[in-house]
Amino acid sequence: MSRRTPLALAAAAVGLVAVSTVSSAGAAPADPAARTVGCTSTVPPGTHSVPIRFAGGTTEVQVFVPSHRPARVPLVLDLHGSGSNGPAQSGISDLASVAEREGFLVANPTAAVELPPSDPPLPGGGWAWNVPGVPTTAGQLPPPDARDDVAFLAAVVDQLGAAACVDTRRTYATGYSGGGRMASALACELSDRIAAIAPVAGLRAGRPAPDEPSVPEVQSCTPREPVAVLTFHGDADGVNPYGGSDDLRWGYSAPVAVQTWARLNDCRTGPVRTALTEHVSLTTYARCAGGADVEFQRITGGGHTWPGADEPEGPLGPITQEVDASETMWQFFEAHPKHV
Repeated sequence: MSRRTPLALAAAAVGLVAVSTVSSAGAAPADPAARTVGCTSTVPPGTHSVPIRFAGGTTEVQVFVPSHRPARVPLVLDLHGSGSNGPAQSGISDLASVAEREGFLVANPTAAVELPPSDPPLPGGGWAWNVPGVPTTAGQLPPPDARDDVAFLAAVVDQLGAAACVDTRRTYATGYSGGGRMASALACELSDRIAAIAPVAGLRAGRPAPDEPSVPEVQSCTPREPVAVLTFHGDADGVNPYGGSDDLRWGYSAPVAVQTWARLNDCRTGPVRTALTEHVSLTTYARCAGGADVEFQRITGGGHTWPGADEPEGPLGPITQEVDASETMWQFFEAHPKHV
């Protein structure tokens, strides 16, 4: 799948959002019973800026709707990394190309904790997610009045569910870096809504224990229902190191995060390791509660990058083309609806 560079696509996406707004997405949160009755989507095909009501205000969220879709459409939340924004993330993942072919919705919301501007400045600014109990890349916890992003993203899911006729059994989340940490937090906190997650360079299973960052704080991730997990991580990642760090923003290693989700999902077989390509290996845990399998693609020599992204190698390290994260995660999502 061909991908445009993030800055070029972000600029194009920002222009699209500015001219196409759907006001009806501020409808009441979705009634879980609505999955069994008729629904008419009020969000037409294309890329739109959809207003989401939250905490007494309205926040615009970029949403892509495919031209052909089922009556009840799957939803993928695609969360940007720290210092980025929703339209820029849509350029990195290019999930809209997969969504157009496969018939699912992609939402690219933007975080609300503002970070210092990059050089050159990114169109739309740079923002960080308020991951519960975790510092931002600025090294500090978000301010006490920062938006509750777990609650905000729950509102995105509910209001898009009502406006776009989302299949409540097939709501998923991915994210890059800080967005991967946020997607992980959604699996911990919104396990009744999220069927599966697929973080890239950012899987967590709760925050690092403050007194021992090499392990997760158990009480910070207690999902009520199993959530399937797929993750991708380069072992040469210099931002979120594969082997972990002492930074409370990151902490324990990528393998520990995977192993913790296998425990949370009560997986009964695994780990089973296989070679996918010369530089990509797959670790799987199966026979998990609720069919919530756990899979881990380790990229040997991979950087802090999105596998398959079509952009020149930069300071974040090599980008493997041996696997395509966007294509692979959709295959995983499609195979892992929520069991009810």
